[in-house]
Amino acid sequence: MTQLPILLVAAAPTRLDPVQLFMDADIVVQLVMAGLVLASVWVWMIIVSFSLRVRALRQRTIAYEAEFWQAESFERMTGDEATRDLPAARVAQAALGEWRRSAKAGVRDAAALRDRIALAMDSQVALEADDLAERLNFLATVGSVAPFVGLFGTVWGIMNSFFQIGAQESSSLAVVAPGISEALFATAIGLFAAIPAVIAYNRFSHRVERHEARLARFADKLGAHFSRQLETR
Repeated sequence: MTQLPILLVAAAPTRLDPVQLFMDADIVVQLVMAGLVLASVWVWMIIVSFSLRVRALRQRTIAYEAEFWQAESFERMTGDEATRDLPAARVAQAALGEWRRSAKAGVRDAAALRDRIALAMDSQVALEADDLAERLNFLATVGSVAPFVGLFGTVWGIMNSFFQIGAQESSSLAVVAPGISEALFATAIGLFAAIPAVIAYNRFSHRVERHEARLARFADKLGAHFSRQLETR
């Protein structure tokens, strides 16, 4: 009795392997994927660090304001090394600095001094908000650009798949499917980088606005304090 040879057939993959998709992709698509992955890692680093920074800043600001309004001397509060790096402390320093400069020269126009103090505090509030939101520009850039970068990788990969169709003179799915899968994977990575960036940017922008509003209220209360001081002079 003749024994039939046993044929070993490689098992087809049952799921997508991201690493294998990357390794099999064209060099241009690989560069696109690598750039998007790096952008995604940087986005998550910003998300984590900014969340921790804003949370700590809010807690310290609440504690500082409570201590500030109960202090006997505002000069001591603004000169304390432990709180000098707080935005609220720098707003108070701007107001006190303008007050001291005007007091040395003699207060001739109380209304003008109020305006100068308010202007100094408003400028400092805007500066603090800009400094806090500085790193958010990267989130906005990734959120708007990453999908298009991924789409570029997809278009390039599909173009390469059509080139393979012409080179092998075959339109079989076995020829074009791997290239198209690799190309679409680039778009998936682009969305993976963009979606958290957009969500985080919108959320953090709201937190920056809340922090700026809190500083503005603090500045208004401090301006009212100096206005009362001028009325008693």
